[in-house]
Formats: sequence, C-alpha cells, structure tokens
Amino acid sequence: MDTRNKPLEHLFNAYAHLYDQYADDAAFLWLLRSNAINQPNYNLHDLRELDERVDAHLNGLMTAPEDAWKICESALALQQPGEIFVANVLAFRSLDVRKIQIAIEAGLSDPNAFKGLVSAMAWLPGRLVHSWIKKFLTSKDLDHKYLALAVCSARSEDPRDYLTSILQRPDCLAHEKLYARALRLIGELKRFDLLPTLRQGTNADSKTVKFWAYWSQILLGDKAQTLQLESWVLVNNPLQAYAIEVSFRSLPLETARDWISRLAQDPGNIRQVIHATAVLGDPQAINWLLVQMRIPALTRYAGEAFTTITGIDLEAHKLVLQDIPELDDVLPDDGAQNEELDISEDQHLPFPDVNKLAAVWQKYQQRFALGHRYFMGQIIGHNQQTSEHLRQLYETGTQRLRAAAALELSLQESSQFLLNHAAKRIADE
Repeated sequence: MDTRNKPLEHLFNAYAHLYDQYADDAAFLWLLRSNAINQPNYNLHDLRELDERVDAHLNGLMTAPEDAWKICESALALQQPGEIFVANVLAFRSLDVRKIQIAIEAGLSDPNAFKGLVSAMAWLPGRLVHSWIKKFLTSKDLDHKYLALAVCSARSEDPRDYLTSILQRPDCLAHEKLYARALRLIGELKRFDLLPTLRQGTNADSKTVKFWAYWSQILLGDKAQTLQLESWVLVNNPLQAYAIEVSFRSLPLETARDWISRLAQDPGNIRQVIHATAVLGDPQAINWLLVQMRIPALTRYAGEAFTTITGIDLEAHKLVLQDIPELDDVLPDDGAQNEELDISEDQHLPFPDVNKLAAVWQKYQQRFALGHRYFMGQIIGHNQQTSEHLRQLYETGTQRLRAAAALELSLQESSQFLLNHAAKRIADE
C-alpha cells in the first residue's frame, strides 16, 4: 500500500464536517439564487454577489475533489435540484467521464432535479461542457437532445444545424417536450431560417407545441400571431403567464384592453388582470390599480404594477407604509387561511401608502399620454430612445424588471435574441 496518501486522508477525516458543510451550503445558496432570479429585491449586482458565494463553496469542495465527490454522489439520492447542481459542477470539473455520467443520469431522472442539471451546465465555462452538449445533440436518446437544447437556451448558444436536424426528424417531433423546446429556441435565438417549421408547429396536436410555435413567430416579428394566444391568456393553464407577458406587449391597445376586460369577468383572475395591466403599461388603468391597492391581499402586487407603468419607486419617494404591526400573537391562525393563495410573488414588495399614491397620481397623471404604452415611466416605441431605456433597465433594474426589459427588447428589435436575465456572467468565457 502506498502510505504517502495517509496524511491527506487523515487531514480530510479531521475536516470532513467542513466539506459536508461546503456541499450543503452550496446547494442551499443555489436554491436561494434560483429563487432570487425572479424576485423584485435582487438586481444584477446582488446576483453576482450570490454567484460569488456559490463559487466560493464549490471551490472549497475542489480542495479535496475525490472526497468531496463521495459526499456529493451520496446526496444525489435525494433528487433535489441543489444537490444535483453541486454534484454536476464537481463532476464536469473533474473531467472524469464516469462521474459525469452518474451526475447527468441523476439529473435526468426527475423533472425537479433536471433544473439543477441544466443550471450546472450553464454555470460552467464552455471548455468544460461544449463537447458534452455536442454529444447530447447527436445522441439517439431524445431526452439527451432535450437536455442539450435546454442548456443551449440557458447559455444563449445557437445549436445551428443540430437544431435544424432535430426539427426534420419524425421521432423528435413525436417527443412533445423536445419539439416544444426546439420551437421555443427558434424565437429565443432569432432563427429566421426556421420560420417554416414554426408554421408547421401550429398544426401540431399538442397545445404546448402550438403555443411555442406561435410564441416564437411573435418574437420573430409576426405580431398578427398574437391573436392566436387568446385562449392561453383568458383560460387558466400552465402557460398563461408566458402568454400574458408576450401578448400584452404585442397586441393593439384597444384589443389588449378588451382582453383584459374579458379576463376580469372572472373574479378569480384578479392577479392575472393586474399582471396583464402591468405588462400593457396603460396609464388609463392607474386609477383602477389604486382601488386594488386597498384590498390587503392585492395591495403589494398592485403597487408593483403601478411602479412598472409609471417608474415611480415607492420606497425611494417614501410612498410606503412605514410601520406594519406584528399581530401574529393576537390574531387567530388555523393554518388554513390563504391556503390557495400563492403570495410568494409579493413577499419582498413594499406596502404602498395608497393615500399618498393617489395624491401623487392626481398631481402628475397629466404627464402620461393616453393611448401609449409605458414601461418604467417612458413611452414604449420603436426607436433608439426606447432601446436605450430597455438596455439600461436590463443592466440596472431588479430581476423582474430585467426579465421584462429583455422580452420587450427582443420584441422591439428583430435581430436581438432574448437576453437571459438568469444567466451567470462567466469571466473566463
């Protein structure tokens, strides 16, 4: 036996708990980041700081890569996306084919875990993953092709002829998730050469495939296709939020107002109506938003919509309630109230002072011209000023604003691929 490794083994055993902690903390921080990418209290600077914290723990694991791998490999059985992310980062960094295969298969075995796998392959420098992306694009396993397209989307990288080939193969078109993902990628990356395949996709039996075929045509500039999204906008479904985001940026103003009125006919759609109102950016709706702000369950969400349209920062201008009483000990809690209401979107939003906001709007509403769309206080038009405004918001805004600015910019400029507000910026790429 070679005894030269014994001191290192003893050293690791002495600090094994630290490596367990590195792995746990890296997984937790990744989960924190995956939530932060769509939150109103994180901007690009905050996201970069979080990325650095994740990297610091990953680098800590790499100081004892073999032993750290054992810890991460054991955690794969949990099928949690954070653990899948950490294990895949370590596996790809090791360049060990066996480890990579183990980590990838764990990520492919569960839809929730899949997010961690895609994130890991998007996180790493291209020199560590590009050969694997190519391998998956040419694989006979259609799930591997689906993974490759998801990673290309996350990295904003064009699979070029591989995407064209996938859209020509009957077996790929019969795989609903793969077909839908391929059509979506056409719009994200502005593959105008594949426009005929989008028109073909609108004839598919799958509603999911149909949706992404229409969605990508809209991103490629065919705004007339927005009318085809009516059912996805007006009826609750898993793609409704995506439909709202693209439709109310593309519809003529009067048509958009009509769709909002029809959506509002069902009181259960109130949050979707607020969402659509914010996306449309119609100043005519501000007085209605002020009314919604007086409803406790809607006040913060409607306040965010007010800011999205007007650009008025509630906290910066002291338009928020300063003292919210803590009543947990005096109010009843049977564990059932708000059971069906997902308020996670509101968690980090301020409580607007509605009376102050009403007074501010009364004073400044004449500065907003009716008949125009507004995003963060500026008219949205097809001009250089709008493009600069959107690019500045993408660089400096909070994560929700960055996502909105990216989509707005992609719809405004025919050649602009859809920027990924969730992406990590890799310095050595």
